Amino acid sequence: MSKEITAKKSKKKDSKFIKKIKQHMYKWHRVIGLFTIIPVIFWTLSGLMHPFMTHFFKPEIAHDKLEQQIIDKNQLHFSIQEVLKQNFINDFKNFRIVQFNNATYYQVKMIPGDLLYFDTSNAKKLENGDQKYAEWLSRYFLDDQKSTVKKSEIVTEFTSQYKYINRYLPVYKLSFDRPDTMEVYVETSSGKLATFNPASRQWFIWFFDTFHNWSFVDAISNNSIRIITMIFLLSIIGFSALSGILIYGLLWKQFKKTDSVQPKKGLRKYHRQIGIWVSLFTLTFAFSGAYHATTKWAPYTLSQMVYEPTFATKEIQVANNNLNLDWSRFQNASIITLNDTIYFRCQLLEKEKFKKPKGDSGSKWSKKDDKKSEVVYINATTNKIVPDIDLQYAEFLAYYFTDGAPKASCCEMIETSEDDSQPSFGNIKLLESKVLNDFESREYGFVNKRLPVVKLAYDTPQKTTYFIETATSRLAAVINNSDKIEGYSFAILHKFLFMDWAGKNIRDLTMVLAALTILIVSVLGFVLFLKKKS
Repeated sequence: MSKEITAKKSKKKDSKFIKKIKQHMYKWHRVIGLFTIIPVIFWTLSGLMHPFMTHFFKPEIAHDKLEQQIIDKNQLHFSIQEVLKQNFINDFKNFRIVQFNNATYYQVKMIPGDLLYFDTSNAKKLENGDQKYAEWLSRYFLDDQKSTVKKSEIVTEFTSQYKYINRYLPVYKLSFDRPDTMEVYVETSSGKLATFNPASRQWFIWFFDTFHNWSFVDAISNNSIRIITMIFLLSIIGFSALSGILIYGLLWKQFKKTDSVQPKKGLRKYHRQIGIWVSLFTLTFAFSGAYHATTKWAPYTLSQMVYEPTFATKEIQVANNNLNLDWSRFQNASIITLNDTIYFRCQLLEKEKFKKPKGDSGSKWSKKDDKKSEVVYINATTNKIVPDIDLQYAEFLAYYFTDGAPKASCCEMIETSEDDSQPSFGNIKLLESKVLNDFESREYGFVNKRLPVVKLAYDTPQKTTYFIETATSRLAAVINNSDKIEGYSFAILHKFLFMDWAGKNIRDLTMVLAALTILIVSVLGFVLFLKKKS
């Protein structure tokens, strides 16, 4: 009998405790909602625009990359050594061959980093060559030879309109006098399109950067304050979502009894009916957004991770126009140094493995994207092809970028606190090495920009994987387990990767509906508060 009385008292005590939570739950939920209504509106509105602008209304350009052409050996009347000697250049960083305006040039990178252009037919320097090449590239990508260039400038750091997601630096920005006020960014050192922004995209970038990335906080303080503010508000929004789940999920029976006595109508009814689903979406967006924001503390230095030793003209003995290779497939050449040996790094059109079907212009064989290249290394002293150097060179660069190799003062490697946490790969097992000619959506996606790259996966506690662009001796990306976890969190919870099975259209539509629902419920909650006050 006494046990029954004790049980009843315990039950009564529990119900009072729950009742007290219920009493304050609405109040907490309401206060948190009011505190975060403006950030929620900012984030949902800008989030709504992202799939619309990047997918449904994505601007197009005539050419998104420069097709590699076969370079005729007969066009190289002068070797790179002869050109450098005639122009009294004793030391330089590298060279490659470019073709534009019906001429062929050696593009030479000097010690300070500037690019000079010399005609391969007469060894004469092209004045303002880099600017002229930038304009030619821009017009090629746009397929626009008529519009006037309003402004041409060099961009050496990322800006509000040229974000770090574009990767390439330095680049030329060319603004064209057209109805769409097109701005084109090109990297002349590689001949690549970095990005292009018509008027609609310029406005969207400003809107998204201001209201989703909160760049206006940067303008009045600094990056750290911006990140702390965003994480704080996203945490509050997360608590709001959790309280919504608690009210409409775990304690639904108690609240349902209250609603049955005094049924709610109108806005209050709709606000509560869809509250649980909105809380789930809000929680996933807030958590993944805050987690993603934590990765933005360190400044972006990947664009400066490049190995660029100085070469003396007299050290290169074999003439580049006399290399022992298949000139019918020759596309370009540059130089590297590995183990105190200089090599010509030559890019050749890959040999056709299958015969091309005749009279089938629409087949996959006729696609430009299918034209791959192969890389061969030729000893600059013996003029002999040396196999497997590309992977060796990539391994050396990975070793170099982890402070495993000595740094020369000429090299543009910036040492950061992040480098100290990276292991030296001298004695660590290499688990996988392969050349990537296409983007892998999960690990090395389109956002990384550079191709082809060599993938090097090492047996470290963090399973560090390096992606090296040997053509430019650059670090394209470095991925650890922690990066993968954050990447999957953002992709699945923020960008709805789990909807990929339904296709990009349905996935983006689901994101739009989720963000729109959060916006509607937040506004409904605010209207309810105003009605109650009035």
